[in-house]
Amino acid sequence: MSSFTKNGKELVSKVIAGDDLKASVKKAVILLGGFMKFVEKGDTIVVKPNFNTNDTYPGSSDPEFIKAVAELLYEAGARKVIIAESSCFYMKTCMMMSHFLPIAKKAKAEIILLDEKKDWQLVEVKGRKMKKFHISKTYLDAKKTIWLPCMKTHKQARFTLSLKLPMGMLKGSDRQAMHLWGLEDKLADLNLAVPAPGLIIMDARKCFITGGPATGTVREPNLIMASGDRIAIDVEAIRVIQEFPGNKLGKKNPWEFRQINGAVENGIGNVKSERDYSVLFADTIKK
Repeated sequence: MSSFTKNGKELVSKVIAGDDLKASVKKAVILLGGFMKFVEKGDTIVVKPNFNTNDTYPGSSDPEFIKAVAELLYEAGARKVIIAESSCFYMKTCMMMSHFLPIAKKAKAEIILLDEKKDWQLVEVKGRKMKKFHISKTYLDAKKTIWLPCMKTHKQARFTLSLKLPMGMLKGSDRQAMHLWGLEDKLADLNLAVPAPGLIIMDARKCFITGGPATGTVREPNLIMASGDRIAIDVEAIRVIQEFPGNKLGKKNPWEFRQINGAVENGIGNVKSERDYSVLFADTIKK
């Protein structure tokens, strides 16, 4: 079980974002039990954003969202916040994140560019489509990680939420191999190779309902979501996208998408059906 459970069920929180982004993020985590259930004084926490490209949010992470999370982690007692990422295999991460570097400095966060560090380690898994991955040791060795996905559809994978986020932890050649065929199944296998996140906070103020991952049709759910379970938060995110007319995902049951049922088959996390998690909702932010 993750740290964020109640009555034996994983929790997913949904908060309508207010004008104060930082307060909205904090509220989403408070609904789960608060940052104190994740952060201990003196922790080093590695943060996984979504800077596959430098496209405007939600094509990539909103720098102010990442900054708000980093500040909240420090306020909760973290000693160091590291933001580690690599971008699309044919792009340089330093270029894709150049606009974010001054903001990261303000948040006192350290930046690690994985395509420059090249600290890849071979991890073998019993996957259905892929059995070997080269994962960054930055993530393999991290004692605590937090994932910060966007909410968007994807031209090849149907959607890119938390289960797809660890693509940015992969060596470039592995990322190429992932996209050749069977991407959805391979994503379920990839999640066997990476350590589970301690916390996931999804920036769902805006989303793509078609296109993606870089550009698409934008809608505004105006939500911040949080959970300790990848499958639970992705199922709920799919449902949010499906609420908008003309969305690419249609009315298909989220559990029937291969990313989801492949992850269930692989035993990713603790959620295998609706019965295994609860949704907590807040429609106001009180200061």
